[in-house]
Amino acid sequence: MKTVKKGTIRSKIKRGDQVVFIAGKEYNRYTDGKRTPLRGKVIAVNPTEGKIKVEGAALIKKHQKAVPQLNIEGGIKEKEAWIDISNVALIDPDTGKPTRVKYEDRDGKKVRIAKSGKVVADPQWTRREKKTTEDNQ
Repeated sequence: MKTVKKGTIRSKIKRGDQVVFIAGKEYNRYTDGKRTPLRGKVIAVNPTEGKIKVEGAALIKKHQKAVPQLNIEGGIKEKEAWIDISNVALIDPDTGKPTRVKYEDRDGKKVRIAKSGKVVADPQWTRREKKTTEDNQ
């Protein structure tokens, strides 16, 4: 039987980060006769499986059945597929090249540091605030 890891599994790439492909199908995109690896924004992260979704990368066609009760239209929809997190690298804010990230404590806060020594800013998105009973009234 497979053992399940306990504790929180974290990923150094977060939703909203800008990444560049360093391997795989999207790495070998050709435009004007030159290979230009795809750069994009991370849509979703699944750290337990080590997968991410990148905007505009690994597009698949999904056959969607119509559900009139929920106002869902049917048809063939294009959406992003899950990609292994090892196929992408974070973009260095200083040089614009792929980089690895480490964590350091600065001013009592845990921040991500690129190889160039620059702090990688947290993505712009924020969590939605949970509604309390006071907000509903």
